[in-house]
Amino acid sequence: MPQDLFSHLHFDPAQGHIWLAGKRMMMLHARAFALLRREVIDALGLEQARAIFTRQGYHSGALDAESAARLRPHATIDEMFAVGPELHMLEGMVRSEALHVEFDVERGEFSAEYLWHGSSECGAHLETAGRGAYPAGWSLAGYASGYASVFLGRPILFREVECIAMGHPHCRVQGRPAEEWDEGEEDLRFMRGEAINQIARASAQGGGEQRIVGASAGFNVAFDMLHHVADTDAVVLFLGESGVGKEIFARNLHAMGRRSDKPFVAVNCAAIPESLLEAELFGVEKGAFTGAHAARAGRFERAEGGTLFLDEIATLSLAAQGKLLRAIQEGEFERVGGVRMHRANVRLVAATNVDLRAAVEAGTFRADLFYRLNVFPIRIPPLRERRADLPLLMEYFLERYSTRYGKAVTGFEGDAVAAMLGYGWPGNIRELENVIERGVIMARDGEPLRLHHIFGGGEALGPLPFRVRAGGRVENGQKASGGDDLDLGRSERRMIEEALARSGGNKARAARLLGITRAQLYYRLDQIGSTS
Repeated sequence: MPQDLFSHLHFDPAQGHIWLAGKRMMMLHARAFALLRREVIDALGLEQARAIFTRQGYHSGALDAESAARLRPHATIDEMFAVGPELHMLEGMVRSEALHVEFDVERGEFSAEYLWHGSSECGAHLETAGRGAYPAGWSLAGYASGYASVFLGRPILFREVECIAMGHPHCRVQGRPAEEWDEGEEDLRFMRGEAINQIARASAQGGGEQRIVGASAGFNVAFDMLHHVADTDAVVLFLGESGVGKEIFARNLHAMGRRSDKPFVAVNCAAIPESLLEAELFGVEKGAFTGAHAARAGRFERAEGGTLFLDEIATLSLAAQGKLLRAIQEGEFERVGGVRMHRANVRLVAATNVDLRAAVEAGTFRADLFYRLNVFPIRIPPLRERRADLPLLMEYFLERYSTRYGKAVTGFEGDAVAAMLGYGWPGNIRELENVIERGVIMARDGEPLRLHHIFGGGEALGPLPFRVRAGGRVENGQKASGGDDLDLGRSERRMIEEALARSGGNKARAARLLGITRAQLYYRLDQIGSTS
């Protein structure tokens, strides 16, 4: 075991804590784990048990990948990648023997093969279930997949091709990009809890086919709640910051439920003027007001039998809230200018990025409407709490916009991967989608997305967690020594160019990133220009 990693293992008997690489760990009896695994299989069946243990391993690997650059900041890329297998060994899971590991971060290429010796998980399965026809290293394969996916910034899938639980003398695993495996999506679904659903084609509020993508613990909790409530007519309230994907979750909820063959109608409450809201929701009769030359159905009627999704519901005025509450409570409504009652046969789904309980206390949201909506709340975590989802989302949006714009983009440059994994994503998935679309538009065919392609819109980036350079060296916030890196002029030019790229060309912001004044930056730009 390399001493650099062993030195990050700490025991605190006074507090009952074990720490590894700054993260709290725990020990448990291998025999107890074997019995727990057996009980989970008996209670849930083989497929569900595999999914649970695969996801647990994936999350562990993703967490360790975030520590790799910090643990070996000036190592080669191969030495840094080895942190994962070595941490896994230090955690008592398995001893990995690398047969070959090859990858190109910028081109998204990866190929690896390991022998696993003394697998605690496969041994536990063999002890309680005996030999079988399938490999048993579910959490171990999940760990390797999660670690490689986050480290490389794209979905990497490891499969156990030989296993002691199948009678082989050792366990052997292979890893490569998910799309290079036959039926790779079948394996990925265990990390996501369910195969990605194709969402119903957009209705009145439109937008083609979309997918719900993720593998993190927070994503899987939210997605699992969809399964519990999908086949009911219960009101669902999606909570979360702007851009986390509340409407995509709502469309999935509709597609998974028994109303999936009926319309899905989305309403952005913030986009409808107060004076038109009642007409938009409930419709109007001919002659109800000046300009109403024909009767028109509202959103409730258009969603008949299906799902009505009310986004940004906290923006409704108190008067509009009262009219909506009546339609929900009574299950019926009148068109504007009409006298006939219409039945409201819809499933109501709402979403907000506001704390509605606080809004009730502040008097800006009706308490009775809140309790009508808060039947089944589902919180969708922000992207900064779902970093294990980034590789899947990055790959999904890269493929989506490469196809849309007819570009042959090869993947993500190392600097771009590092910046995306370290960025805070205040705009969440919507922001991620936008910057990748921007990058695809700017990139050249046959090249990866580079840092300046993606972050050219004034985003404030902090220090990169790691950067992969030519020659296989990895840097953490500063250049590794050697060769041309000792040329002060070249180093200064690179630093200035990167600061300008990060700041979207804003020289004042670039100067702040460099820790110099704007005047000093202009002086250095003049010097660079005079020597170029």
